[in-house]
Amino acid sequence: MGFISLKSDYAFRELFSHENVRKQFLSDVLGIAMEDIREVRVINSYLWKRMKWQKQGILDMALELADGTKVNIEMQVRLQRHWVKRKLFYLAKLYTEDLKAGQDYGRLRKCVSISILDFELLKGEDYHSVYTLRSRNGNELTDLLELHILELGKRLSGTGAVDDWIRLFNAKGEEDLEMIKAKNAGITEAIEALRRMSLRRPLRYLFEQHLKAVRDRRAEDEYVWDQGMAEGIRRSILQLLEGHGDVPADIAERIAAEDEIDTLSRWFKIAARTGNIEQFAEECHFF
Repeated sequence: MGFISLKSDYAFRELFSHENVRKQFLSDVLGIAMEDIREVRVINSYLWKRMKWQKQGILDMALELADGTKVNIEMQVRLQRHWVKRKLFYLAKLYTEDLKAGQDYGRLRKCVSISILDFELLKGEDYHSVYTLRSRNGNELTDLLELHILELGKRLSGTGAVDDWIRLFNAKGEEDLEMIKAKNAGITEAIEALRRMSLRRPLRYLFEQHLKAVRDRRAEDEYVWDQGMAEGIRRSILQLLEGHGDVPADIAERIAAEDEIDTLSRWFKIAARTGNIEQFAEECHFF
């Protein structure tokens, strides 16, 4: 059986399409009794913009509890630049999107962000970190904004429900699923849902396409990085040579045509220590 990882967008969304799974996950992570969660409905993941020039907010999974509390759950497998600022941006938009001009602030509802990260963001051994608005002395101002961060790569130290969810998200095969000893109905359903997903050909195809897209994107990023580095070294070589006079067109063209980072780096070192352009060309075997 081909095994699908819950770290993929498709499997992640499919998992939380099960209402009992949604309820159990929120109960375990947020510490809310199951009987107090009457309903968890999926809502629009595109956050409202007041002006057309404002940045659109898109959430991985947007949920709403029966009391109006809104919850954003996201899976991130790679560290993004300005991650904390990005997270605060989304949480702030989630909090303010329902308040229209002229409406009372009393309409604002509690907003919770749950980030499941496959990289280390925070120092320390805690793998479930919770943040609210507090004073420096630790006195809470409000719990209307609440952030939960689950870091999948840190060592688990317990056997609680959150630990089992982390094990589930990290699962790579049937043996990993067998190691999860949770008895609550929600995580048991999540395990069975993952097993069914791994058997479904359409979802498997989407998952494989997702992996291909990730690999292609990584290859494109590496190519762009290499090209940018190569261009920077080429310019540096020419600047060094121009310090000795006009660079002949054939030498400039030879440098411009070279893409190999190792070769360009070797030419740069030669250009930095040679006393004239002719010596540079000779040591680089241009002729």
